[in-house]
Amino acid sequence: MCDMNPLLLQVFRSVVWVYSVLTFLPWYLLSGAGVNLERSRRVKARSVSGRPAGPYRATDQLRGIQQKLVSSMHPGVDTLDKVMEHGAARFPRRDCLGTREVLSEEDELQPNGKVFKKVILGEYKWMSYEETYQAAVHFGSGLAALGQKPQCNIAIFCETRAEWMIAAQAGFIYNFPLVTLYATLGGPAIAHGLNETEITHIVTSKDLLQSRLKAILLEVPRLQHIIVVDSKPTSWPGFPRGIMVHNMDAVQELGSRPNNSKEEVPVDPLPSDTAVIMYTSGSTGIPKGVMISHSNIIAGITGMAERIPNLDETDTYIGYLPLAHVLELSAEMVCISHGCRIGYSSPQTLADQSTKIKKGSKGDTSVLKPTLMAAVPEIMDRIYKNVMTKVEEMSSVQRTLFVLAYNYKMEQISKGYSTPLCDRLVFKKVRSLLGGHIRVLLSGGAPLSAATQRFMNICLCCPVGQGYGLTETSGAGTISEMWDYSTGRVGAPLVCSEITLKDWEEGGYYSTDKPNPRGEILIGGPNVTMGYYKKQSEDFLVDASGQRWFCTGDIGEFHTDGCLKIIDRKKDLVKLQAGEYVSLGKVEAVLKNCSFVDNICAYANSDQSYVIGFVVPNQKQLTILAEQRGLRGSWEEICNHPEMERDVLRILTEAALSAKLERFEIPKKIRLSAEPWTPETGLVTDAFKLKRKELKSHYQDDIERMYGGK
Repeated sequence: MCDMNPLLLQVFRSVVWVYSVLTFLPWYLLSGAGVNLERSRRVKARSVSGRPAGPYRATDQLRGIQQKLVSSMHPGVDTLDKVMEHGAARFPRRDCLGTREVLSEEDELQPNGKVFKKVILGEYKWMSYEETYQAAVHFGSGLAALGQKPQCNIAIFCETRAEWMIAAQAGFIYNFPLVTLYATLGGPAIAHGLNETEITHIVTSKDLLQSRLKAILLEVPRLQHIIVVDSKPTSWPGFPRGIMVHNMDAVQELGSRPNNSKEEVPVDPLPSDTAVIMYTSGSTGIPKGVMISHSNIIAGITGMAERIPNLDETDTYIGYLPLAHVLELSAEMVCISHGCRIGYSSPQTLADQSTKIKKGSKGDTSVLKPTLMAAVPEIMDRIYKNVMTKVEEMSSVQRTLFVLAYNYKMEQISKGYSTPLCDRLVFKKVRSLLGGHIRVLLSGGAPLSAATQRFMNICLCCPVGQGYGLTETSGAGTISEMWDYSTGRVGAPLVCSEITLKDWEEGGYYSTDKPNPRGEILIGGPNVTMGYYKKQSEDFLVDASGQRWFCTGDIGEFHTDGCLKIIDRKKDLVKLQAGEYVSLGKVEAVLKNCSFVDNICAYANSDQSYVIGFVVPNQKQLTILAEQRGLRGSWEEICNHPEMERDVLRILTEAALSAKLERFEIPKKIRLSAEPWTPETGLVTDAFKLKRKELKSHYQDDIERMYGGK
């Protein structure tokens, strides 16, 4: 990254050497570094059958291979209402759900003439476990008084906030299956989900009611009751006849009346009952509803909790990802099952530098100081690129010290050692970006690049548990152990799951491959869901013992220590004109690490001989390049300039060659996109996965141009 001054290098090494010698023995004995190294190297899963295809199960550290898949965490807690009940009984006065007060909102004029809304937020206000449980009981009772029946679906269409979780807990207690919909879905997709599940009651927010729901109400004829979680206003004019709009507070007040008490309605759910119908964000076509039972989620969160060391009521989790996504719902249920507190946030208010936080005031991580956090790679990539850009702007002395410390720590953690001096002197400021207390970061939703994972390990001073799971497996599958610092892998199967590899002839992946068995990943266990709502699918299988399996469509390989690596995806494989197979996902993963790229979508037509790409360029890097070329103009003009396209293509080709991509895998032509891809544009899912079908139609003219007008 920069040239090292030899004298400075020697001084730094001397200081580190003296410090290490003085502190090594007491630290080594107290920190358990030797144990951690042993743990990271141990075999974490083995094939039950002895065959390279599996199925693979997690190994118990004491007793060898796990004989039985685990399906529950606490004895007798076999449904989700009991998870909350258990938390309220064990930790009645412990903080449960926290929300920051909005002190003021103001409009801030930007240099480009745009107006951004900025907020000044106060402290977190907390509801205890007992208060949360009572609020859920009263809300569920109020919904029943409004005609909501047990085992009849109720929809939650709302941003991630305390009221979402209270509404969900009410559904679990009263056996109302929850239909969850992403806040960023388009009108037709929302109407489809509500009609397919025959919704009569929906819980939403004031903003989503006005911006998304109101326009489609006439397309959802069964809808009768809309419950708005915001406390104001109290009257809602202008709605179609037959639809009543209520405030959540009023519904809770209705449910707290003696004549509406829960005791009169014995509706306890069974473990096999549907808890959630989760509409996937869907990278193709209209979203499908995945039916997840109480026992599915219990099994999934049991497996996840086992991978988080020392999880207890002293932990604080920050919730900001969509609760309509299985990763966030599962993570929050893990917290509730262990008495942790959950402070709510949003991507716009997460850190001091976030878009809605007024300059000089504090973001949510600075106030909450969480110890646990889940993140999708898109957010971590953003943090990584921002910090590395700041490093490039440092003086050469500061930059040299940063690189020295970075490389030294990388070497140390690979040996199982920690670096308290470097952490305190060099990385403290970066660590404070997320509050300074994160001890476990869970990554899911998409593959995390090795560079970003290593950066999180080093600069944020915390392990990253990279996980792999799908909505169809209740979010559970694998999570890497916290002391495993290898990159690019997703760890061993969770204690609730087993994984087998199925040969895929077309792609050339076989369980007999050397050095590692490869094939399509099939996940089996009590966390595998009941299937799609009102749809048949060949992707769900039941074996001779009655266990359910899901065929993921992802291609993986098992390493000798039992850890899984995702190497391809069936749907991402395209056969070129000359017969070569190109994995679009693999090409994107390599090129996304380039500093000029914020996002990239590779594309290939089977009747063509080469790959093309659409690139969302990094604004800062491209602007600097344009200035060097003497190009002036708006951001759109810079992106559309043929010279810029040529320059970025040359940089991408160099990056692809150094990463050892084959010539036929490297894009021959690209299109620079001035607009970023967000869930709001409909070009990526809420987990920021590419929607290939939508991207293809969005860039259809460019595809024809890049393929010579064919």
